[in-house]
Amino acid sequence: MYKDRRNWIKKQLAERPFLSLDELFRQFPDVSQMTLRRDLDYFEKQGEAIKVRGGARSSKFITEHADNPYAARMNENTHAKILIANYAAKYLEVGRSIFIDSGSTIQKMIPFINNEHFTFTTTSPMTALELCRIGNPAVNLVGGRLDRDYQSVSGPQAMHFLADVNIDIAFLCPSGLSIESGFTGGNYTECELKRTVATKARKVIMLMDSSKVDKSLPYTFCHLDSVDTLICDAPLPENIVQAAKAAGAEVIIAKEQ
Repeated sequence: MYKDRRNWIKKQLAERPFLSLDELFRQFPDVSQMTLRRDLDYFEKQGEAIKVRGGARSSKFITEHADNPYAARMNENTHAKILIANYAAKYLEVGRSIFIDSGSTIQKMIPFINNEHFTFTTTSPMTALELCRIGNPAVNLVGGRLDRDYQSVSGPQAMHFLADVNIDIAFLCPSGLSIESGFTGGNYTECELKRTVATKARKVIMLMDSSKVDKSLPYTFCHLDSVDTLICDAPLPENIVQAAKAAGAEVIIAKEQ
């Protein structure tokens, strides 16, 4: 039964940092290798594993760090991020100054952006390049120090650059959200920049998959009362829903289109 097989894989991913394909093939010799590879695809879509050469890494043993390197975060909770990104793209407006941060969910939004005359500002070189490939959007890349793990620009030069930029709509991604700490991240200079953006923007749209709920990382960059719209992939705990309502923040649960 595939349920028994997937339960076994789920248990291994909960207890070990790596599950090899060779071990999977030995454990289920009567199941085709293609089917077993599809099982790993399933757990990657669920955000419980990251497929690598020769097997899969358990997301549990990656996400226990304060914050994850960009390459790892890009492959976590992929399906949830695509749902959120697809919905968030509906909030783009031509003729507005739009800020896009370096969050991995933002990267998932790029395929849903129409080839129109948007004006974007971003701290992510990768995002800037992908936006340029669309065609018509104008793209401003913030200057400053490039962090190799976060793949984003921050620091004093970036803050100075943003001082001269007007922002109508800001799309931000947190690494954690809790009632006590608000929206948090693990990199001080990046959170300092996000704090500035959240203060300057006319409208703040927060993109957050449900794995970030009740997580508190070292640095807070804003609270619910600074956010206009919070887009998630699953219902939030009632205490956060009530806090968002009290703060005037709209909570939207993105669903399959």
